[in-house]
Amino acid sequence: MSEDIIAEFQVLVIIIFVVQMTLWLLFANTIRKTLNLIAEENRCILPNQAWFVAIPLFNIYWNFQVARRLSDSLTNEFFDRKIEAEENPTHRDGFLYSITNLLCYIPFPPFWIIFLRTISFINFVTYWFRINQCRILLIEHNKWKEETKNNED
Repeated sequence: MSEDIIAEFQVLVIIIFVVQMTLWLLFANTIRKTLNLIAEENRCILPNQAWFVAIPLFNIYWNFQVARRLSDSLTNEFFDRKIEAEENPTHRDGFLYSITNLLCYIPFPPFWIIFLRTISFINFVTYWFRINQCRILLIEHNKWKEETKNNED
């Protein structure tokens, strides 16, 4: 009986790990695609460095770096394009996700771990959504510039 429970638990852990890695890779791709829309001189982080958020344990540190650098890159880009947006977009959401993700690795009682994982996941989705909103804003601005350029010709 106990061997069955252990085997089921191992399968559950593997499934959770695969789902988490998939989400991190998709998240990293969104960050990379957003950074590719930012002019090189406005970037505070290289697009391919976004993949570091998918490395377990290292991403505890790297999430803080991405939160700061991506926000600074977006601020620079919005300023150069004269897009009216809040200063340091995504910084608050990124920092909240980074903090709650860090807290998940501290050995608290199981209830607190589950609670923190839930809060971390909510912050993760919110941060991802905000990054994607900024990416869409940059794409729309590129389309507007193209239309304006084509109308002038």
